[in-house]
Amino acid sequence: MGGVRGSPVASSKKKSTTLQYLFDLDSRANSGSNHSSPNNNGLQSPYDSEKEEILSAISICNTIFTFTDPSESPEQQDLKRFKLLQLLSITKSPKKQLDDYILSHLISMISANLFRPLPPPISTPITGDLPEDEELFSSPQPLWPHLQIVYDILLRLVLHVDPKTLRDYIDHRFLTNLLSLFQSEDLRERDSLKNIYHRIYAKFTFYRSFMRKAMNDVFLQYNFETEKHCGIGELLEIWGSIINGFTVPLKEEHKLFLIRVLIPLHKSKGMQAYHRQLAYCVSQFVQKEPALAGLVARGILKYWPVTNCRKEVLLIGELEELVDSIDPAQYRRLALPLCTKITKCLNSCNSEVAERALYVWNNQQFVRMVSSSLEDVFPVIVEGMEKNLKLHWSKSVKQLTENVKVMLEQMDPNLYSKCLEATEIRESAARQEEMKRKEKWRRIETLAAAKKQNQFLQPQQCIRVPH
Repeated sequence: MGGVRGSPVASSKKKSTTLQYLFDLDSRANSGSNHSSPNNNGLQSPYDSEKEEILSAISICNTIFTFTDPSESPEQQDLKRFKLLQLLSITKSPKKQLDDYILSHLISMISANLFRPLPPPISTPITGDLPEDEELFSSPQPLWPHLQIVYDILLRLVLHVDPKTLRDYIDHRFLTNLLSLFQSEDLRERDSLKNIYHRIYAKFTFYRSFMRKAMNDVFLQYNFETEKHCGIGELLEIWGSIINGFTVPLKEEHKLFLIRVLIPLHKSKGMQAYHRQLAYCVSQFVQKEPALAGLVARGILKYWPVTNCRKEVLLIGELEELVDSIDPAQYRRLALPLCTKITKCLNSCNSEVAERALYVWNNQQFVRMVSSSLEDVFPVIVEGMEKNLKLHWSKSVKQLTENVKVMLEQMDPNLYSKCLEATEIRESAARQEEMKRKEKWRRIETLAAAKKQNQFLQPQQCIRVPH
């Protein structure tokens, strides 16, 4: 008879076969855990298969599309976007470690997509309203659907991969090329660059000195050579965070950056496009060392615009914020130059500038600074107030001037009266001098007319030349 299904012999044979099968599976798994290619049975390990899939996706993503060439295939563009999203999902996983071979190809793909020649910047006149200034340098890139994912991949690598591992791939040349992309006119691209560059500065501590110097070179070239750069505002935002981390007392290197780079940035024609970030950087320095306030104030006065009313409004606001941080010990030294400039602004024919200068008197710190040097600043201020009340064309400016005049009279009535009398005496003397000047010119014109008339009345004399 044949063997019974439940007999011990049959059971033992089945058990041994099952164990042998498990041993085979285990040996295959162990051999597949090595990073070698196909095993003895000609099968690839999961790791090798995934690695080949990643390299294949990277190879597809190395193809560059302009999105402006009609010969480009939309299907290929969509395929590249799909592969980029796959790579992004791989880099988003902090547990998935990428080996050096994959990292090398990945960084090469990122470089091929990002580091491209940019079109020359469009010279945009700085004439828009202030709330729209952030969009002065904004021109969308047609290839942004791909660039956005590439930037996200680079950001994930910076966040999740050890900086010592990336040091061989993200080097000085890579950072220099990355910095050059801040000239892009696409606001979205500059925002992504700002985030990535700041993250690299925070994590790659061994590159900080180089990155600061590279950004300084961009500022200096913009300020003293080209005055054309779209990313000054984004770079200043990065610097605002860097300055916030400076320790006190400030190093000489950092003070030189304030003097040689930040303060001269106030003179550019396009300053209003990045003034908010610039003012924040400067205020960070003054908050850390109030003694620098005098240096900053004199620097702003040095680069004060002559005909740009919008810049004047911005700088008046910056001076007002600066006064809040000035050390009271510097009040007497800064009161006269600041009050002279504010008075000149409130006499401006532009009503917006004049009103902004008059609103400064609502600042209690500014009033305290004036009170510390009344005898020095009152003659200048009183003369400016009386000039506004007599000559300014704007009713609102005259009304604000009247309000400030009442406040000044309450501060020191006797001194105000003396300054008013001295102003009237100077104006009277100026009027008399003007009358004398006009009288002199009238006499000169009369003599000239009489001489011309005599020349017509006299007979012409012929001069004989002997032969």
